[in-house]
Amino acid sequence: MSDESTNANFAAPQGESMRALLAADRVGTLHQISALSREYDGIVEANALVAIDDEHDPEGASTAFERAHVAALLSQAREHLNDLDRALERLERGDYGRCEECGEPIPTERLEVRPAAKTCVRCASVAR
Repeated sequence: MSDESTNANFAAPQGESMRALLAADRVGTLHQISALSREYDGIVEANALVAIDDEHDPEGASTAFERAHVAALLSQAREHLNDLDRALERLERGDYGRCEECGEPIPTERLEVRPAAKTCVRCASVAR
């Protein structure tokens, strides 16, 4: 691990570039959360208008699956939003771009693809 507390890979211009990537991803994620929330609410509302007995209604199982699927996607989007917010906090502190496991720099290429990445590829592979 390097003695530096900040990643030298992120000088001011590149740091702003990463901030822009994180902000764009955050906006997209907020839109996704909004759309999924509307979809989930629509499913719940549609089911509230009809007396559904999931056990005996042939449509009940697919409706329950659809509701659970959208709820899972919504949960993942909210978790991703939290990851983005934590990445922005790391950028502000100056430790963005360092692996939280080994402390080594995370390659810029990985951060460009996954701006909220907390680990390098090697550590991410071991965690699986």
